[in-house]
Amino acid sequence: MSAVTKAQQNNQPLVSLRNLNKHYGDFAAVDNISLDIKDGEFLTFLGSSGSGKSTTLSMLAGFETPTSGEILVNNQSMVKVPPHKRDIGMVFQRYSLFPHLSVRDNIAFPLAIRKLASAERERRVDAMLKLVQLEPFAHRRPSQLSGGQQQRVAIARSLVYEPRILLMDEPLGALDKKLREDLQDELRQLHRRLGITIVYVTHDQEEAMRLSQRIAIFSHGKIVGLGSGYDLYQNPPNAFVASFLGNSNFLKLKAQGNAVATFEGHSLSIRLTAGLQTDQDVLLMVRPEKALALTAEQARQEPLAAGWNEVSAVVGEVLFLGESQTCTVTTVGGTSMTVKALSAAGLSMKTGDPVRVRWATADACVYTEWAESDLNKAAGAH
Repeated sequence: MSAVTKAQQNNQPLVSLRNLNKHYGDFAAVDNISLDIKDGEFLTFLGSSGSGKSTTLSMLAGFETPTSGEILVNNQSMVKVPPHKRDIGMVFQRYSLFPHLSVRDNIAFPLAIRKLASAERERRVDAMLKLVQLEPFAHRRPSQLSGGQQQRVAIARSLVYEPRILLMDEPLGALDKKLREDLQDELRQLHRRLGITIVYVTHDQEEAMRLSQRIAIFSHGKIVGLGSGYDLYQNPPNAFVASFLGNSNFLKLKAQGNAVATFEGHSLSIRLTAGLQTDQDVLLMVRPEKALALTAEQARQEPLAAGWNEVSAVVGEVLFLGESQTCTVTTVGGTSMTVKALSAAGLSMKTGDPVRVRWATADACVYTEWAESDLNKAAGAH
């Protein structure tokens, strides 16, 4: 399978979704989505149940018909092309293997229905068995395999006819954590070796971060965040993404100028934000690992540096989590915050201790628009 195709040579997207909609009566499952997917890319659709990610994948596969909009592959419309003619592989959470067939025959099935010559069929099946490391199990039936081995058979069956695109809908959701992580590593390596375009659906943010080159975050049928896992985590485009991807501290501030705001009587420096008005309500987000909790003595010994903020709080709980510790604190005005530190650094404080919580202005994002309901829904989706 060639890793360099026409779309890559022309630097054009392999897949383009244009103003894609899917309505069920008055309900918009997918709401005017436009997205380009690069050839050879590993892109993950991430979102909670009902966010529109699986419906979008189903329309790309051809199992659902868009209410309106366009799906292009290599600039060719796919909307009226049946699934079996789209040259797209699909792997589901349920393996859907034929129980009466051997591993070899399960993998060979797509080639048999395409009437490939016997010699070419055998060559491709042998290559797939080697690729997914199942050569010793070629003559076993699915019931004689572990869950992880069955999923590898399903992946091999989807790759054996060399599709341009592989779609994967929660393929590892039924596996235990260790096996899931092992298969995530295998998928990453498989993607690197083949250069195939993979579109992957999951509700698991850690899985999305481990696998993807880019992540599209879905909410209410829309894509609300798109980028690398690093960029989305470090600089979330909105408060929903900040809350959904990772853990966040949110402080409600009152702007007092373009780079200054107040919080519970504290004057804080904030990032320059275009169009910010005096007395405007803003939301500040800082990740727990970007915040520091200092005892009163530590704060005296380490004066606040330029470009840093500080608020007073009281320790509620300190939790040891192996490689890290988290400290939950409550500010004077009743706002809860979480501070995270490596266990080696140690949080030398206990419940009831007064502390100073510090963070760098550059490490905190500022949002001028947000919805309380979105923050609650995103936080509950973890």
